Amino acid sequence: MTLLDPNVAATALQDAPADAATFKLAMRHLAGAVSVITTGRGEQRTGFTATSVSSFSMEPPAMIVCLNRSSSSWPVVQQHLGFCINLLAHDQLHVADRFSGRGGATGVARYEGAAWQELVTGALGLSDALTVIDCELDEAIERHSHAILIGRVRAIRTRETAEPLLYWHGAYRHISNLDRVLTSA
Repeated sequence: MTLLDPNVAATALQDAPADAATFKLAMRHLAGAVSVITTGRGEQRTGFTATSVSSFSMEPPAMIVCLNRSSSSWPVVQQHLGFCINLLAHDQLHVADRFSGRGGATGVARYEGAAWQELVTGALGLSDALTVIDCELDEAIERHSHAILIGRVRAIRTRETAEPLLYWHGAYRHISNLDRVLTSA
């Protein structure tokens, strides 16, 4: 039994070394929703742009966020023991850019130009984000260059009338046609 579609031209797959450059290139093929992770209070507020965000469990509701331990956000997460996942809408590219450090914004300056609300954990939620998920740090697992943050969900808010901001092949994207539903057999 063949799984190949005879109407699709075959392309040869080539093995490549599993080095950092090849891995980074391979991960460009993985499309991801863009989130801004906020943490800290007052003058210690900071955050970062992430695509490494995923649900973890339903009982209790929990999320996973991956954070580079060399990031300025890492010690703030450790100190404040909470963070907020702000899943960005297609019209919030400017927020993603600020939190990624484009333009040189750091710390509290990353919050400028957008409306924020303090949440249960003390982290700030973007007022018009597609989804806001406020998390208390349950555990941080340090592996290699990153920490895997497991956050117990404390509050959720959603915006129903917007498309998500996506990141794929080194560029921001958004879904252009929400009416088309893809199904699998």
